Amino acid sequence: MKFALGKITNASLLILGLSIAMPARSAHAQSCQMSEELDNATRTAITTAGQRYFEMAAKGDGASLRQNSMPALAASIEATVKEGLSGLDGAQASIKSVFLLDASGSAPIPHAEFYCGVFGKNGQTANSAEFSLDNLPPAKYAVVLAEANSPKARTMFSEILQQVGSDWKLAGLYIKPAQAAGHDSDWFLARARDYKAKGQRHNAWLFYREALSLISPVQFMSTLATDKLYDESQGLQSSDLPGWGKTADLAAGTTTYKLTQVDLAAVNTDLDLIVKYQSADAADGNQAYQENMAVMKAFVAKYPEVREAFAAVVAHAVDAQGHDYGTLLAMKDIK
Repeated sequence: MKFALGKITNASLLILGLSIAMPARSAHAQSCQMSEELDNATRTAITTAGQRYFEMAAKGDGASLRQNSMPALAASIEATVKEGLSGLDGAQASIKSVFLLDASGSAPIPHAEFYCGVFGKNGQTANSAEFSLDNLPPAKYAVVLAEANSPKARTMFSEILQQVGSDWKLAGLYIKPAQAAGHDSDWFLARARDYKAKGQRHNAWLFYREALSLISPVQFMSTLATDKLYDESQGLQSSDLPGWGKTADLAAGTTTYKLTQVDLAAVNTDLDLIVKYQSADAADGNQAYQENMAVMKAFVAKYPEVREAFAAVVAHAVDAQGHDYGTLLAMKDIK
């Protein structure tokens, strides 16, 4: 779910069912134009469509969005809007950036890369961006990045539009909070640096990931800011945490559990630690509860630094059939 640190939070929808690739340098990039490079008519058509789709989403009008979406997106667009609607309540959208991606051709592009703006000898600059997508159908696309701010929330509202004739149809929608537990990316970055200075590598890694997520409106886009965060965090991820599709072992007494995910989650004003692991049978609530308790205690015993960063631990037993049994325990109650 991409950048090495990134993650999808809240409502998110992958455009056209495509996979997202880690941005990489290539001599065969497709063409990109930024807002200031577009002619007035094109820029106006894109921003007008983007604003109209935001207004539909803010009203919870999933039916109208479905009618104006590409077929591959239409089936799931209403669920996406419903999931992200709370962040749009009473919000006003401000369009921050528009990009026109030209992927014209006769066949899907295995690995499409778009370099937008001016790049320097060291790569990204303050006025550049890079998009990377795999198996992209040939077409012209527009990326519209907006902020939707209300007294209750700051939300990143991002759209992918596909040109169909003279119209711009919705081909992807991403709704992400710009804050977690009331804090923005700068706050998480400051905490990550503090934990790094203390030698608390696991806390630092998790907070760097959150900082990156909160400045990444879509995960197939990189900028100078995201590249710097990625570079700064390198070397912190330990092999004893799951990642890159690999599990990590956690010994709890005579049992070794396979961890599949360790992450942080905002719950109101608290930050909780999420630990997921493989279970033989998560549908058995009594057994899953006992395993969850063992996993939480073993994890905190192995990494006591997490007591400083998190209010609670939530363990999830997940089995091969997709059953997921979660248990929350306040950090102060983990002995």
